[in-house]
Amino acid sequence: MDPRVSFITLVVRDLDRSRDFYVRGLGWAPELDVPNEVVMIRVGDKLVLSLWQEDAAVGELGPIARGDGAPPFTVAHNVSSPEDVDRVLAEAAAAGAAAPTGAIARDWGGYTGYFADPDGFRWEVAYNPGLIGQSVL
Repeated sequence: MDPRVSFITLVVRDLDRSRDFYVRGLGWAPELDVPNEVVMIRVGDKLVLSLWQEDAAVGELGPIARGDGAPPFTVAHNVSSPEDVDRVLAEAAAAGAAAPTGAIARDWGGYTGYFADPDGFRWEVAYNPGLIGQSVL
């Protein structure tokens, strides 16, 4: 198997609210939008973010479990400068994102902060001056 991720799917409680956040709030353009089911947004050359209405997902995935706290993963959005981190966090806040943490300088040399989408999925906004960080810009 090739090391590759093609889709990141977030199972959301309210697709209309998530669409408003990502499409209207952040300004991302959907490539596929099926009311009450799914919104798909191209976020890279070969990567799609899929927002899947929970009721529709249950039929394929089975019961969805949710608990207290943040989901145990993050999605990252890397940028080319610390100033860009602050700008993107401000744009997300203007779109209605919750900001669990403000941006800070990290011990490893980067500068990162997090926001949460309407379902609590955490997005890291990161300036990573290392080779791997720069390779994804």
